[in-house]
Amino acid sequence: MLASRRFLVVRAPAAIVLGAFAGLLLTGARVLAHEIGTARVSVVLLEQGRYELEVVTDAVSLLDKLETVSGGSPADMVGPAALRQRLEQLDTVFQQRVVIAFDGQQVQPAVSWSVAQPSTVGGNPVATIRLAGNVPPSAHYLSWKYSWTFTSYALIARRGASGLPTTEWLEGGQTSTPLSLNAAAPEVSRLRLAWRYVVLGFTHILPKGLDHVLFVLGIVLLSRRLRPILLQISAFTVAHSITLALSMYGLVTLPSSIVEPAIALSIAYIALENVFLADLKPWRLALVFAFGLLHGLGFAGALRDVGLPRAEFLTALIGFNAGVELGQLAVIAAAFLSVGYWCSDRIWYRRRIVLPASMCIAFLGIYWTFERLRYVV
Repeated sequence: MLASRRFLVVRAPAAIVLGAFAGLLLTGARVLAHEIGTARVSVVLLEQGRYELEVVTDAVSLLDKLETVSGGSPADMVGPAALRQRLEQLDTVFQQRVVIAFDGQQVQPAVSWSVAQPSTVGGNPVATIRLAGNVPPSAHYLSWKYSWTFTSYALIARRGASGLPTTEWLEGGQTSTPLSLNAAAPEVSRLRLAWRYVVLGFTHILPKGLDHVLFVLGIVLLSRRLRPILLQISAFTVAHSITLALSMYGLVTLPSSIVEPAIALSIAYIALENVFLADLKPWRLALVFAFGLLHGLGFAGALRDVGLPRAEFLTALIGFNAGVELGQLAVIAAAFLSVGYWCSDRIWYRRRIVLPASMCIAFLGIYWTFERLRYVV
């Protein structure tokens, strides 16, 4: 009886791990990296009693959502002119999930659309939606709500064309803090700003950074002790911190058409090494460091998309990086406490845990590599 209970206990973590990876295969295959920054919003309160808002977002992704809500078919990859024409046809659908309100009263802005080619090879066309109108007489506050994104985005507001901008981070569907039309915006403390970017960095890993999560899991799987795992993660951290900082300061740049497929390939390589090598090799630390340099460029691409406040550039950069590290440590802790601590010394650990999980990760890494390359060739 005791042996039977023990058998059930040690088999349970294995079932959890394999079930989780099966879920990744079913639901995560089409997930691409860096969901943060797919939408940016800016608002300008003009001195002539007018307002202007600008939404910049992925044109194909937005059109897919509009078609789904309207009952149409998902959009194919088409040129900017055709995309703009179809988006304009769905303008009334778009405005159903956009709210501009003055003192709680919603207004209907004039909307104009433009679609441009992406700035980097392999990206989707970019839609810019401009919403403009007159500020109602005696209005005191403006509020904003945008429900066409499911991720965090920055709302940047300024008074007058040359006014100093203020930034508020919002989740998709969240109503902004009322923006005073008269009083100057309160300054955000450095500590609060840093915390915003810590949260942004953490959510870039959990739950939005599936590719980075799988890379960290690939590191965890081959190591049966916590110390080698932490050494590899430290090398990875130092490396991606270097390229993140250099890239954000404009000293090192690579197009996303190179970075994104290479990140996917690094995930596949780490997983395949777990399959063909039973023990940790001396070169693994250097390899993880090299891949960390690559992933840092990916982090920089995501952070550059959402924008950084110039006055507090270093604070935001450090906060984002700290959030990324907390996310990585959370992944390691979850993997180690749920499986590694209980099962890593079992004779069947490699056969039942390491090999199936690594093959799942390798499959997704290879799939993502070709998925991202098809937009380049």
